[in-house]
Amino acid sequence: MARLVVERDADGWTVVVRLAWWEALLARRRAVRVPRAWVAATGVEPDWWRAMRGTPVVGRCRPGRFCVGEREHVLGRDFVAVRAGVPVLVLDLRPWAPFARLAVSVPDAGEAAGQLRPGGDVDEEGGPEEASG
Repeated sequence: MARLVVERDADGWTVVVRLAWWEALLARRRAVRVPRAWVAATGVEPDWWRAMRGTPVVGRCRPGRFCVGEREHVLGRDFVAVRAGVPVLVLDLRPWAPFARLAVSVPDAGEAAGQLRPGGDVDEEGGPEEASG
């Protein structure tokens, strides 16, 4: 399933959602990258289907199993890579971001949410932080 990674680059920290090959095929993209500064709020949703809003535009949903791709709603578009039985890390993004929300299933969603919360700690000396789902 998708992996969420926080990488350091020339502009600072970047949140990257990397998709597995089959997810990339369905979503028509390999990854989603947004600067960490664009994260307005974080949260954890234990029920994967509650993190999704709107209707599918690009991607694929299989009821009771998974959903990957873009969903459109009144506030804009969300990118989701969620699966049943795994908690979902929800990142609400600032208005100028390409998506209104990123929702990614990761096993350690609570820990990842704490690190990505605005003003949260990112490992300054170590390598990139990673959460996989």
